[in-house]
Amino acid sequence: TSAHVRYLEAQLVERAKEAKRAHIDNGNVPGRPALSEADRADAESFLADLLSILPLVGLNAFDRPRRSIAKRRVELHINARGVRARGEDAPGGFIVFAGSEAAAGETDSVHAYLHEARQDLIKQGVLVQKADRLVFTQDYTFSSPSTAAGVLLGRSANGRTEWKDAQGRILKSIQEKAVPEVTS
Repeated sequence: TSAHVRYLEAQLVERAKEAKRAHIDNGNVPGRPALSEADRADAESFLADLLSILPLVGLNAFDRPRRSIAKRRVELHINARGVRARGEDAPGGFIVFAGSEAAAGETDSVHAYLHEARQDLIKQGVLVQKADRLVFTQDYTFSSPSTAAGVLLGRSANGRTEWKDAQGRILKSIQEKAVPEVTS
């Protein structure tokens, strides 16, 4: 029914705003319609199915970052351009941890998509100005380690060489070591 659709719209808009992974043009905040307990349960079941399928088709706008809880988690860092950042390579993308710093300025040659990504994160309150740098207010998932590094450094960056572990090994080496060799 239309009430179910309004309920789903309200839930999805709320989740997208919380995740802050997409720019939301919808200026209206849809209200949740009154649904019976059975109708609400049906809508929640449909929503759960929808949220499990969307990432499979590449739509992650509703997913909040989840840090790995595995014991083998590799925390990575960037210490460059006067900023310090921490994060991890995860199945859903590259997660930059809350409290990580980003350069306040950008180089003249920064790609437009990195500039726009930085501006969107500032508008959404994910990045806030503190002294002479920007700081992440929450964990944030980027599509790749290079996009994460580029946003942090305010310039084009190869994330596979910029991100390093505590021993100084670059992400590229860590990833290559994790993939088993194929023998014929």
